Amino acid sequence: MVTLETDRLTLRMLRASDLDAYAEMSADPEVMRYIGDGQPLARPMAWRNLALMVGHWTLRSYGLWAAEERASGALVGRIGFWNPEGWPGFELGWMLRRSFWGRGYATEGARAALRFAFTRLGQPHVLSLIHPENAASIRVAQRLGERLLGPADVMGKPALVYRITREEWEAPDQPPQPTGLA
Repeated sequence: MVTLETDRLTLRMLRASDLDAYAEMSADPEVMRYIGDGQPLARPMAWRNLALMVGHWTLRSYGLWAAEERASGALVGRIGFWNPEGWPGFELGWMLRRSFWGRGYATEGARAALRFAFTRLGQPHVLSLIHPENAASIRVAQRLGERLLGPADVMGKPALVYRITREEWEAPDQPPQPTGLA
C-alpha cells in the first residue's frame, strides 16, 4: 500500500484504530455539512464508511488516505481519490476534523495526492466535486490549480465540478509540487 509524506502530514491507509477520531469527525454537523447528504453519521455508519473506503482501495488500487499529522500522530482527516461505479470521474477530495481547519492541511495533502495521480497513476485529469456553498473547499481547489467546469448533479445533490489536467498541473505557473513518496 502507498504512503505519501509532506512536510506536516503522512497520508496512509485507514485502519480500525482510526475509528474513534473518524467517528468523531463524521458526527460533527459542521464537518458533514457539505459531504454526501449533509447529515452527520452515527458511529456504526462511520465504521461502514471507513470500511467502504478501505474496500475502494482493494477494488481500484487507489482511494482515500488517512491524513495524519506527523508531529502528533493525530488523525487530521481523509484526503485522496474516489471513483466508485457510476461516479462522474476520478475525484480528489478531502475532509478534515474541525480542529484542523484553517491550517493548510487540505491543500498540502491534496497537492501530494495530485502529484501521485499524475505521476504514478497516469491520470489525464482530476476532478473535485464541491458543494456550491463550500467556500473553503473551493479555495483549496483553486490553490491546487483546478478550474471551474460548471455545475453538476451528483446523486441528486448540487455540485460544482473543478478540474485540472496533467498538462495544466505540469505548467510552470503551478505551485511547487511536494516530492515525498514514502
